[in-house]
Amino acid sequence: MQRDPLQSLLERWRDGAMTVAQLEESLRDRYAATAMVEDALVDLDRVHRCGFPEVVYGSGKSPEQVLQIFIAQEQVGQASLVTRATAEQANLVAARFPDAEYNPVARTIRRGTAHAAGTSGRIAVITAGATDRPVAEEAVETARWMGCDVRLITDVGVAGPQRLLERRRDFCDMDAVVVVAGMEGALPSVVGGWVDCPVIGVPTSVGYGAQLQGLAPLLSMLSSCAANVCVVNIDAGFKGGYFAGLIARRRAVLAPGQ
Repeated sequence: MQRDPLQSLLERWRDGAMTVAQLEESLRDRYAATAMVEDALVDLDRVHRCGFPEVVYGSGKSPEQVLQIFIAQEQVGQASLVTRATAEQANLVAARFPDAEYNPVARTIRRGTAHAAGTSGRIAVITAGATDRPVAEEAVETARWMGCDVRLITDVGVAGPQRLLERRRDFCDMDAVVVVAGMEGALPSVVGGWVDCPVIGVPTSVGYGAQLQGLAPLLSMLSSCAANVCVVNIDAGFKGGYFAGLIARRRAVLAPGQ
């Protein structure tokens, strides 16, 4: 007869074969908490495994479905973030949670912060042009939800190189920098030569025909000669902001020299 795995774990803890911490880790691995919401299965245990709650991709979801996800996360004390959100989703969420913040430029709905504001390090988000602003705003909202102190610097592309140098003091002492650029996507390499932290390049689909809807800046950023530049997907402001937030939080938590 096969033994119950939960009983086996508890017996090992009772007999001193594992510590409380080891028991907790094993239980989380085996019995991760989830909540079924219409057609979505919300991962409520992700905050314990990955440090932050699950982020919801709003595109294709109904307003009611998004609201139910907010409710499920609120019931266990988790902050919520929806990307690619619609005004209809935001209106329904706001009717239930007046403290939810909708950014129509970023297309995000943010409620609370996963960690206390300003405790997860400092990030600069830089745009090459004004038309890159929506993708940059998505990165900003993501990093703020993660508890980062975020500084947005706009319209400092390589067509006017003096503009970037004029703002250098605003981004040279950050834990991570997100650079959002379309066209030829050259700005991350330039920024990478001015800072001693990771630079996350976010290519955008802004540009003329040969820009190939973001493929040209994506390949340009992937070919960067700056050693501290890494790259996320086209128009992926959320991914850029999240990656920067992970780096910044780790640098903020660890003491110098560790």
